[in-house]
Amino acid sequence: MDIGYCKGVGNKRADTLRKELNVVTALDMLTTVLPYKYTDRSKFYKIHEIVDEDTAVQIIGEVTEWHIVGVGKGQRLSATFTDGSHIIELVWFRGIQYVKLAKGVKYLLFGKPSRFNHQYNFVHPELTPMSKVTPQMMEGLEPDYNTTEGMKRIGLNSKGIRTIMASLLPEVRKGVPETIGQDILDKYHLMGRRDAILNIHFPPDTATMQKARERMKFEELFYIQLHILRQMKRRENNEGFMMPKVGWRFNRFYKELLPFELTNAQKRVIREIQGDMKSGKQMNRLLQGDVGSGKTLVALLCALLAVDNGYQACIMAPTEILANQHYATLQELLRPKDGGEPVAQVALLTGSTTQKQRGPLHEDLRAGRIHILIGTHALIEDDVQFGNLGLVIVDEQHRFGVAQRAKLWAKNVRPPHVLVMTATPIPRTLAMTVYGDLKTSILDELPPGRKPVTTLHYNIQRKASVNRFITEQISQGRQVYVVFPLIKENKELELADLQNGYNELCETFPQYRISMVHGQMKAKDKDEQMQHFVNGETQILVATTVIEVGVNVPNASVMIIENAERFGLSQLHQLRGRVGRGADQSYCLLMTKMELSKETRQRIEVMVATNDGFRIAEADLQLRGPGDLEGTQQSGLPFDLHIASLVTDGQILDIARNAAKDILDADPQLEDQYNQMYKRRLDILRQTTTYFGEIS
Repeated sequence: MDIGYCKGVGNKRADTLRKELNVVTALDMLTTVLPYKYTDRSKFYKIHEIVDEDTAVQIIGEVTEWHIVGVGKGQRLSATFTDGSHIIELVWFRGIQYVKLAKGVKYLLFGKPSRFNHQYNFVHPELTPMSKVTPQMMEGLEPDYNTTEGMKRIGLNSKGIRTIMASLLPEVRKGVPETIGQDILDKYHLMGRRDAILNIHFPPDTATMQKARERMKFEELFYIQLHILRQMKRRENNEGFMMPKVGWRFNRFYKELLPFELTNAQKRVIREIQGDMKSGKQMNRLLQGDVGSGKTLVALLCALLAVDNGYQACIMAPTEILANQHYATLQELLRPKDGGEPVAQVALLTGSTTQKQRGPLHEDLRAGRIHILIGTHALIEDDVQFGNLGLVIVDEQHRFGVAQRAKLWAKNVRPPHVLVMTATPIPRTLAMTVYGDLKTSILDELPPGRKPVTTLHYNIQRKASVNRFITEQISQGRQVYVVFPLIKENKELELADLQNGYNELCETFPQYRISMVHGQMKAKDKDEQMQHFVNGETQILVATTVIEVGVNVPNASVMIIENAERFGLSQLHQLRGRVGRGADQSYCLLMTKMELSKETRQRIEVMVATNDGFRIAEADLQLRGPGDLEGTQQSGLPFDLHIASLVTDGQILDIARNAAKDILDADPQLEDQYNQMYKRRLDILRQTTTYFGEIS
């Protein structure tokens, strides 16, 4: 049934529901607009039992008197309410003309208490004459729904939504389509869909409500896993370029030019990737490696495997700084110590590459004379044509848009092998949903000689101590990063900014040379300033988060982050990863204001306590939820989550994944008649959601 035809909705509300919540039908309303909490309406309070402002309460009593206070827009209606032994004030600031009160009438008062002048009162409570109170209003758990400002304006607050839901229940009792097979319902002791919908909206008790929520959570996570694992099954059958050979380029580099012994983790990961590349099936693999774990070296060795088999490779980075860093690193690594020809020809293509440089580069690329092309978004331009692209490596892949990445896959007649890399460790539950259709490799060791970074927390009153520490470190020949959250002063935000910070540092340390880098600078000026720091010509680099990835200066041993309370855990960890890249002890100093919120203090404590990126990623998920980890709400999820949580529902996710895997192991294409229900449901879900993972 179209939502517009439902009792209490109408055209205006239906349009708002479609626009705000993507609700089109009555069933959409029932299955996607779900309660976020419940109030126990079976419990009644006395006024003297009110002890906090967080719990909604209901009290039976009478209104003894009322009067209007103030004039004009400042008017309010104040009433005295008694339960027979104590009194409390009721206040209305809006809609006073609609509040009808009478003496000698028993009312059911419902609402959240608030405090004013050390006394509890109720602001805009629900006041219902007992003669109009229904049994449902005094028993069971009453649902509360999230809403939007646009919905509130047309009466669709939590109470308005609750009224619509109650009117839909008779239709639900007649039956709704089941979406989970009876065998799975029985195996995992799940409630049927009809009962789950009834009891998630108006549950008689907590136990029933929890069973209903568990069923609805399972359904969401089950279909995500069914879709992801089905994608993986399909990809397992995609033909890929055969790369069985380990040739002279790989061997010469490995035996003669490798700067240090690979870690066991690097060796393991290279074997995993090599196994994919010689399998005859297209590789789709995610490489997770904490900052400084040696992902670039793994990427280079895999690229050499592709080149040894007659193919080209490309590495796409999100920023010019990172692309330049990769290019410089690979050039240095591939150049023999005797100054002879490099093991492979590497080229760089970014937005700063001139038209004059592009002509010969494009020609060499088409002719196959360029073996490895490194670049930014410029790699996906239509006139960039490879002779035989066999391997695509995408660094910090979450920073690229879907269409951008997809264009790279089309640079050959058959999709190349794909290796996506991230220096942001991904929590297990997120990896199972956003990246669940990719094989995963993890670099969980640091190269030999690396010391863990010591992280310290200072407030702004200890600036003098920090300045002494900077002097001490530079006198030992070290270099220092100072990162600011803003480029220019913003009086509204009251945050440290780069421009003033740079001037202050120049005054404090006139004996040192200081570079400055930020995102609004021209690429040429930015690179010039960075190069001064890389070459050791400047001792301090003042920057914004533009240096978050890709800057490798082993001599830099101190990272100072101003207003660290303004950064998320993942970003703080990335910034910290810019130091600790040499053999010397390195330090990360988190500078904050004096007063910190509970959540901010928890973030700082996590950073001080551990260097483990995976522990930090899990803590980040717990503190912030999954929405921000990829930049947009639920980015990368195949289908929207309306009730399940990647933070708290890991156990249900495991069960849902196992159930989906069992089905697909027996019927990979969902062709059996019994599984047609799942296939139809997936088709419906895919029509209403754009899934970003399908092109990777």
